[in-house]
Amino acid sequence: MLKTENVESAVQRNRDELFRFGTALIFIVGIMLFTIVRTDGGIDGILLVAAAMIGGYMAMNIGANDVANNVGPAVGSHAITLTGAIVIAAFFEAGGALIAGGDVVGTIKSGIIDPELVADRDTFIWLMIAALLAAAVWLNFATVVGAPVSTTHSIVGGVLGAGIASAGWGIADWSVVGKIAASWVISPLMGGLIAAGFLYVIKRTITYKRDVLGAANRMVPVFVAIMAWAFTTYLILKGVKKIVSVSFPVAFLVGLGLAGAVYVLMRPYIAHRTVALENHKASVNDLFTVPLIFAAALLSFAHGANDVANAVGPLAGINDAIVGGGVTTSAAIPIWVMAVGAIGIALGLALYGPKLIRTVGSEITELDKTRAFCIALAAAITVIIASQLGLPVSSTHIAVGGVFGVGFLREYIKSSYANMLEQIRDHHANHDPEAVDEFLARFEAADVAMKGEMLRNMKAQDSQDRLLGKRERRDLGRVHRVELVKRNLLLRIAAAWIVTVPVAAVLAAMFFFMLRGMLLP
Repeated sequence: MLKTENVESAVQRNRDELFRFGTALIFIVGIMLFTIVRTDGGIDGILLVAAAMIGGYMAMNIGANDVANNVGPAVGSHAITLTGAIVIAAFFEAGGALIAGGDVVGTIKSGIIDPELVADRDTFIWLMIAALLAAAVWLNFATVVGAPVSTTHSIVGGVLGAGIASAGWGIADWSVVGKIAASWVISPLMGGLIAAGFLYVIKRTITYKRDVLGAANRMVPVFVAIMAWAFTTYLILKGVKKIVSVSFPVAFLVGLGLAGAVYVLMRPYIAHRTVALENHKASVNDLFTVPLIFAAALLSFAHGANDVANAVGPLAGINDAIVGGGVTTSAAIPIWVMAVGAIGIALGLALYGPKLIRTVGSEITELDKTRAFCIALAAAITVIIASQLGLPVSSTHIAVGGVFGVGFLREYIKSSYANMLEQIRDHHANHDPEAVDEFLARFEAADVAMKGEMLRNMKAQDSQDRLLGKRERRDLGRVHRVELVKRNLLLRIAAAWIVTVPVAAVLAAMFFFMLRGMLLP
């Protein structure tokens, strides 16, 4: 017999799913009705209505998939609740799109195809619709299977596939394609190394010290000031570049000035907070809560300012082609087009974002506030470094790479520590258990420098009476290797990244041929 609570749970899940689907459908229908009122009918009017609906669908998928990277670590570390993260991200994503999204956007994403080889205006419109629909469908699928992928790579793949379908292989700039393929490695590697590097420095300078709170008083303001510099520079270069264009040296100096002010303000704040905390490394987490919330908000603003173009760029190009009657590489963005992107991103995040937020925030590896802070900081610094070196990077790959980076660092540290303890037990194998326990107690209480000194002194002693040989100790140490990163998720996400461009390209080519077949006389 079916249990009543199981039936009720199933009904509730179906009700929630119907609510999400219904709300999304109302948004798409609203776009359709609004666009119909603005058109004069005919084939061009039908194409604009279809493009607007697909643009709204794409924007919702960006919100459901890509935004999770900005707030996932904050949610996974319990700095903010899932509801709070959705509210913050939706507000700042929409704000970034509307305030700093720009008046003009490129329609041929990343210069991946030569617009001069597009045959005519109609072919251009079909190309943009096919690219937009392919990217949206792929993002939808990736969200369903729980794989955070790059929305930029999705639309790039769509433009590439539809472009090749319309004008052949010669239309593509394969050097750009090569750079995008390189970013599959560059982005997560840089993000992971920088996030792991900051986490290691925090551990060495704060959490591994005997006086944790004293170290926190000295170092936490420094790390928060670095975050202030990074995000100020990042937002000036990437988030508000379409409002005002600022060179890197100016952005660097402005960020440095704000970092100094933040450092001065944070020193008394941290000193006040540490008075009520215990001298334990877990207390350090609480000191990063407020900076982490600011980081999530600022990342969302910058993401909304930059990635809204993935949804509205092709739509703006289609609108411009219909109004102006020609192929365009950049197009003015009407306020209604920008609103479609901004509202769609916020709505997609609220309706379907929790799945990817949980994946990034808690399913890959366990995050606390310190680790999440390092991931957010790495995201900003990686973009700054990559932009100055001219390296192609993806914000999605950077953030997820940062999560994996801190997870693998934790694995390495825990495995190394387990090996240390095994060496100690091995060295004291012929001693009484009380002596071993006493040494381990002193070892646990020591800071990093003292631990190193104790190990060096131990290894310097005579080793002829040890129970196990070097090779046996090394083999035994392998038993203590721990896995704190889910390998199945690593493989799934890596596979999704690799296939994003080719899958979106194939889908776009199929959609292009379908559109052309339906619309050609």
